[in-house]
Amino acid sequence: MSAPDFTLGMEEEYLLVRREDGALAVEPPAAMLAEAQALIPGGQINPEFLKCQIEVATGICTSLPQARNELMQLRRAVAEVAGRHGLAPIAAGTHPFARWSEQRHTDRPRYDALALDLAGVARRLVICGLHVHVGIVDEDLRIDLMNQVSYFLPHLLALSTSSPFWQGEATGLQSYRVSIFDSLPRTGLPERFESWGEYQRLVSRLVAAGLIDDATKLWWDIRPSARFPTLELRVTDVCTRLDDAISIAALYRGLLAALLRLRQRNQRWRLYANALIDENRWRAARYGVAGHLVDFGKGQAVDYALLLEELIELVREEAVAGGYWPEVQDTRQILARGTSAQCQLQVYQAALDNGQDHAAALRQVVEWLAAETLNFA
Repeated sequence: MSAPDFTLGMEEEYLLVRREDGALAVEPPAAMLAEAQALIPGGQINPEFLKCQIEVATGICTSLPQARNELMQLRRAVAEVAGRHGLAPIAAGTHPFARWSEQRHTDRPRYDALALDLAGVARRLVICGLHVHVGIVDEDLRIDLMNQVSYFLPHLLALSTSSPFWQGEATGLQSYRVSIFDSLPRTGLPERFESWGEYQRLVSRLVAAGLIDDATKLWWDIRPSARFPTLELRVTDVCTRLDDAISIAALYRGLLAALLRLRQRNQRWRLYANALIDENRWRAARYGVAGHLVDFGKGQAVDYALLLEELIELVREEAVAGGYWPEVQDTRQILARGTSAQCQLQVYQAALDNGQDHAAALRQVVEWLAAETLNFA
C-alpha cells in the first residue's frame, strides 16, 4: 500500500441552538431530521445521543477538496433545514452556557441502553467531536500505525480546541470536552497491541464478559473502526471553521503516510509510555496551541508553534506526492487566526469590555459560533 491509497472519511457533530436566544434546542421538531435526510439522502445526516445534537458524515473521499465539498454541503443542508424551525447549528465542542441537566437523549434503543448503562455520566455528554477516518485495508498495519501515531494525538487535539466554556463559565481549558468524555469507560489513549489478533482477543474478552456489545463501544482517542477498514481519529473537538477541520484531517493523513514510509524503510517512530503522552494530552486540552508540549526525544518542553513546523516538515514528502500539501500548510493559519477556543474567549472578553453583562457576552459567543460554522466559500 502506498500513501496516496489512503482514503478519507470525516464525521462532525453539531449542537442545535435557538436563533432567538442562543440556547440549546432541548426538543427540536421531530420532522427536522427527516427533512435534512431527505435533502441529502444516503445516511449522511443522523441523530446523535442527545436530541440537541446532529451528526453528519462524508462518503469515502479520495482527496481533501472532495471531503471539504461534502462537509460544506452537509453544513449548509443542516443549517437550511434548522433555519426553517428557528434553529441554527453550531460546530463547537461545548455550548457556552447550556445546562447538561436540561438535555434529553434521543429515543432510540441504542441510546436508551447507553443512558441506562452510563447513568449520570451519559447525561453530561453535551459535547461534539470531529472524527477522521483514514482507510487502511491491512489490519496489522492499522494496528501498527495506531501504536505509533498515538504520540501525535495531543498535537492534533491542540489544533482543534473549541470548548473553553461549560455551563456558563470559562473553564480555563481550551478543550473542556476532553475532560467530560474522559468520565466514560474505555476512553483516552488506546492500548498498545502487537497485532490485529491481539486487539481482536481483547474485544472478544470484553464481549464475552458482557461488558460491551461490540467494538463500537471502545471510545478511545483513536481506534480501528468497527464498521469500516479505517483508523479513526477521535480525540479532536469539532472545528468551528470548516477549513480548520480539513487541515487537521490533512495533517493526520500525512502523519500516517509518513509513518508508513518509515515502516517501508525498516524504521519506526519510537513508542513512549502512555503516561508521558497523557501529560501532553492534558497540556493540549489546557493550553491548546498557546502553550508548550514536551518533545520526549529531547526531553524538554517546546513551544507548540515550533512543534507544528516539525510536523509539517515530517509529512511534506507524502503531502506533496498525495496532492494535499496546501491543506497541511493551512494548519499554520489556525495559529495565525487562533483556534475556535481562543476566538470564543476573545469574543466573550470584547463583549464584556463593551459593557455587556456576562449572559449577553455568552450569547455573543453563540452568535459568533453560528456565523463561523457557515463561514466558507
